[in-house]
Amino acid sequence: MNIHITGHHVEVTAAIRDYVHSKLERVTRHFDHVIDVNVILTVDKLVHQVEATVHVRGKDIFAESDDQNMYAAIDSLTDKLDRSVIKHKEKQQDRRGAAPIPVDEE
Repeated sequence: MNIHITGHHVEVTAAIRDYVHSKLERVTRHFDHVIDVNVILTVDKLVHQVEATVHVRGKDIFAESDDQNMYAAIDSLTDKLDRSVIKHKEKQQDRRGAAPIPVDEE
């Protein structure tokens, strides 16, 4: 998985980069087929905004979050991404066609 982190009006320090990497590991724990992740960190006055696009086979999953604290915004973003990736994985499994449930005929 490739992670690209960019910052607009904020310097991406090693601590922030490591924090984003550690949080995004949770997403890959639920879904192994993540190809690429683009993360954009933005600061507008007092609002810290984080956007991420997760590229998986057949779909791009986008999420964004904003908060007063950059680390809290990253936490919120990873929660949103985690839910979206799990939902995508469940939809994929449903489309593959689970075995039909046998019906007992009397």
